[in-house]
Amino acid sequence: MNENRILTLDMRVVEAGAETTADVSMTTGGGRIVHGHGTARRHPEDPDVPQIGDEIAAARALSNLSHELLVTASGEIGERQHTQVYIPT
Repeated sequence: MNENRILTLDMRVVEAGAETTADVSMTTGGGRIVHGHGTARRHPEDPDVPQIGDEIAAARALSNLSHELLVTASGEIGERQHTQVYIPT
């Protein structure tokens, strides 16, 4: 079966002082909402460059989302096969 799907990610980045957080969510094709979270902290001696904190927090949120998607997929496979499934990263 050949199909094209568009999966949209929604990411929110918030800077508060020396800490930047990113939260990302995605709705799977099966309708499950999966979340990822990432944080970046600026060292007090580092210059204040917000885009760097955004990039680090976003990368960590996407990495966390990636892990959560694998956990979700393994759970869905396990439900169908009636066994525990592990998908390595």
